[in-house]
Amino acid sequence: MLPPSSAPPPPNPTGGKTLIVDATDPGAYARPSAALKDAGPDDQVFIRPGRYEDKIFMTERPILLIGAGRDHVSLFSRRGGPLYLQRVPGGRIVGITFRYVGSDQHSAINILDSTCTITGCRATEGILSGVVIYGQDCRPTLIDNEVCHNRESGIFSFAGARPYLAQNECYGNHHFGLAVRDPGTRPDLVRNICRENLLSGILLFHHAEALVLENTCRDNMHWGLVTTPECQTTPPRDQLAQANTLEPNPRGAVMVTEQPLSEIGR
Repeated sequence: MLPPSSAPPPPNPTGGKTLIVDATDPGAYARPSAALKDAGPDDQVFIRPGRYEDKIFMTERPILLIGAGRDHVSLFSRRGGPLYLQRVPGGRIVGITFRYVGSDQHSAINILDSTCTITGCRATEGILSGVVIYGQDCRPTLIDNEVCHNRESGIFSFAGARPYLAQNECYGNHHFGLAVRDPGTRPDLVRNICRENLLSGILLFHHAEALVLENTCRDNMHWGLVTTPECQTTPPRDQLAQANTLEPNPRGAVMVTEQPLSEIGR
């Protein structure tokens, strides 16, 4: 097997060009944002191994951004989150670690009203949640990502978003692994792992709804899943412990409470 630095980029599924990012190669782009600026609608950007200080803002166009692997490609930003997607109508982001290393209120990945797929990535060190997903037209798919060591929750869906979240591992976050809020917000939460978060594995509050199936919430500091009474789940609340693995957690599997954020002063 070729080492990541010499492995060729994958074929472009749309048939367009592949633009190469490599800070050590004068014939390549030095930063992903520069390559994306020059990329056409059918072009993909491939990032070779390295650590890149950059900020990607993509709006109203598809994105094909492929990294050599989340353990080999790190993209970080001091001024705002390193990845911001707004009304992105499709595409894929694969194999990149996104780190926010500033001190203001930002997330590692910010997704507004977008429908692209993010897989095999890592979101870490956000001052807010690692990934925020919001807007009534927000339908992204997140599969097989690591979301860890963020100051609030791992993945936070709100304001009417309906993402598909599957096989993500959310661990070591200061609040919850997965959090869902607001009327009209209806994520599918399937086969995710939420472990070692400093509150509970999953939070549903303020009229949220969700499909909650085959998730594992273990070794969190509070419960496996905590919800406010008005939230609706599929399967129904009394079947969640059978449809998911919600133990062991020191306070139990499922908690219904009017004040799920009381211990953080909210």
